[in-house]
Amino acid sequence: MKLSFLHTNDTHGCLTRAKLPFLLKLRLDVDLYFDSGDCIKTGNLGVPLKPEPVWGLLADARCDASVIGNRETHVTTSAFAAKIRGAKHSVLCANLATKAGKDPLPRFVILEKQGIVIGVLGVSVPIVTARMASAPLSAYLWSKPIDKAVELAKELRSKCGLVIALTHIGVAQDRLLAETCPEIDIILGGHSHTVLRHPEMIGRTYICQGGSHAKYIGRYEWESGRLSGSLVEWPNSD
Repeated sequence: MKLSFLHTNDTHGCLTRAKLPFLLKLRLDVDLYFDSGDCIKTGNLGVPLKPEPVWGLLADARCDASVIGNRETHVTTSAFAAKIRGAKHSVLCANLATKAGKDPLPRFVILEKQGIVIGVLGVSVPIVTARMASAPLSAYLWSKPIDKAVELAKELRSKCGLVIALTHIGVAQDRLLAETCPEIDIILGGHSHTVLRHPEMIGRTYICQGGSHAKYIGRYEWESGRLSGSLVEWPNSD
């Protein structure tokens, strides 16, 4: 069976109402849509006073899942909640936990489209780790994203026909993850703002990333274990 999907990353508040019609047009012809973080405009230390507009736009485009980027994180519970308030889809992060060991966000989600069971996990760049001097001031601690992704991918592989990692760790770490974890079929990445016009293959794993600031949308097709597709340029992008 053929599965088609869209991917965005690092839009940094530049996915606006004016840009939405083109996204909606592409969304009509695909099965799924994923985002790999840093979609909001508020910076790392900022706190939005009202829900970020992008969450409503992602809902309009029927985003199926995303991973948090560094912009969507904060060291306090109230600010963290404010940053993701308004999200209607599954916002993931497997390598984030409270100091009590609780998962504040889902680690993964399992979807089914075109007869394919799809396991989607999310990992993000560590902001505060247990070894940092700032750890006592943070309500959350981040673990190593690659270790967590490998652990989850092995778990999902036995249940799913397709395993996708939504990552916000940069393309160098994505390449390391691909080398380390053949259980992942596709890595949809972010954070380094890398423009990969076509999927890059390492081992048996494909890596995709679409630059930044809503200049590109990735449109891809998965069929018989192969990924094809490319970046599509947003009209009138700077």
